[in-house]
Amino acid sequence: MPDTDSQKRALFHQVAETLKQQGFTIAKEDPTRPWGGFFVIDEAQAQKFANTYFDGLLVDSLRISGRLSPKILVVAPHQRLSWQYHHRRAEIWQVVQGPVGVATSETDEQGEVKSLQVGERIILRQGERHRLVGLKDWGILAEIWQHTDADNPSDEDDIVRVQDDFGR
Repeated sequence: MPDTDSQKRALFHQVAETLKQQGFTIAKEDPTRPWGGFFVIDEAQAQKFANTYFDGLLVDSLRISGRLSPKILVVAPHQRLSWQYHHRRAEIWQVVQGPVGVATSETDEQGEVKSLQVGERIILRQGERHRLVGLKDWGILAEIWQHTDADNPSDEDDIVRVQDDFGR
C-alpha cells in the first residue's frame, strides 16, 4: 500500500493531467495543504468549467458581482478543512469523486456531517459556515467561487476560521 504522500502526488498528477486534457488552464496549484490541496482554473474558462462539472449551469446566472473563480478541491481521507465562512463570496460545490462529508450551519455551532455522493451539489451562501470532510477515500470537488464584492473580490484571505484542526 503506497504511503499517503505518494498517493497524494499521484492523485494531484492525475487531476492535473485530466484538467489539461479537458482543455483547462491551471492558474495555480497548491498540493501543500495539510488536508489535501486545490487547483485554480483560469477565470476566463468559468463557463467551460460549469459545462464540464456542473451540467452546463449558466455562469451568467451565478454572477453576483461579475467574477467567478473555478477550482478543484482535493481532500485526503479522514482530513477536515477548517470550520469556516467568508465575507466576500458564496460557493457552489459539486462532488466529482467521493463520497465526501459536508457540514453546514448558520451559526458557529458545527452542523451534522452529511455524506454527498458523486454528482451531488451543494450551494453555500455568503456567511454560511461550512466544512469539507474527507471520508474513507480521497475526495474531489469542483467549486465555483461567486464573488459578492465587485470592488474587493474574495481570495484566500477571505477565510474566517471558526475552528481548525491545523491551528491556522
